Amino acid sequence: MSKILKFLLIIILFLGFFEAGLLSSYTIITSETPDVKGLLDFQLESLSSIFSQENINNIIIKDPEIFNISNPVNTAEIITNLTNVDGVNIDYMNATSYESGEKFIVKINSYGYAPANITKGQIVLSTIPNYKIIASAEAEKSGKNVKIDTETIKIVSIFKLYNATPLGYSPFDV
Repeated sequence: MSKILKFLLIIILFLGFFEAGLLSSYTIITSETPDVKGLLDFQLESLSSIFSQENINNIIIKDPEIFNISNPVNTAEIITNLTNVDGVNIDYMNATSYESGEKFIVKINSYGYAPANITKGQIVLSTIPNYKIIASAEAEKSGKNVKIDTETIKIVSIFKLYNATPLGYSPFDV
């Protein structure tokens, strides 16, 4: 027998034993005779939904859509209060999302500054951020801008930026 025919025979036997096991376990669990057509239709629907055009598009890696925030000051104040940082840079704050529609969830990327050391020594004001803050919130879309619902802001993560220098800092670093 050719290798292709052997492979197809093994696949057919595997599917046959799988279906027999499924039908017998259905009988044991429900104590009823299985509806073979209904079970096969359910399996085919499940497989077709996995391989549908919508799911395939979601599986393919695509870049999120980037939005400007129409209420950056309010958003920055809430993020500052939730994270206990000294301030948030609104110039590099943006929102990204894979979703679409009128209201959807966005991921807010921002940079925060550490509180000044006032217990001893000089107070140093720095333009270099110390933290990268990622938050999520609901937003309403209007053109290329989104208005963040500040009541729904939740902090996802805070990264401490080490060795941030004026030359080494990029607002697009992760």
